Amino acid sequence: MAGERSRYGLMVSALGAVVLAVSVFLPWYGVSFTPAGISFAQHVGEEVISQYGNAAAQSYVGAMHADLGSLAGRQFASVDAHEALKDLSVLLLVLAGLALLDALFPLARAAGPVPAGAGRSVVLLGCVACLCVGYRMLNPPAPAGNLLDLSVREGAWLALLGSLTMVIGGLWPRYQPSAPRPAADPFAALSGWTPQG
Repeated sequence: MAGERSRYGLMVSALGAVVLAVSVFLPWYGVSFTPAGISFAQHVGEEVISQYGNAAAQSYVGAMHADLGSLAGRQFASVDAHEALKDLSVLLLVLAGLALLDALFPLARAAGPVPAGAGRSVVLLGCVACLCVGYRMLNPPAPAGNLLDLSVREGAWLALLGSLTMVIGGLWPRYQPSAPRPAADPFAALSGWTPQG
């Protein structure tokens, strides 16, 4: 059948959908203190110790202040998309599920050639996922105040890769079977030659 859908494209889209779904539960952002967050923590520590601490505790906190200063910019925790982006993580899981169904259903129901229109919506689903993931990579959620900073981690990059893979699988070239060639005549090269008798 001319223009039949490639099974490889549907399988690539399905793989991208699985990668997108898994990436929602991987670390998307690393959490670190900003310099303002470090100075706030130092200030709170000084206030607490000055009111409730003794001389030994005050000297201990003074020594810790130097260590706190070195924590600025270092990641001390990570959050996944499900923790940081509750609504977006659900949307990404829905998009991945729909793309997976759209890619695998034609493969499962048709033992023969896959219809040319199968898996069309996977491109749209992948584009929506790419836009959502790209927006949250360029514009991460802002923690309350300016005490903490978020940096992009591997989960977000994997989500972008999965979304792009969905699109690539949806745009995979259609299978165009080549027209059958006429059988070659073995004596065509010998035309004009006659055996000597």
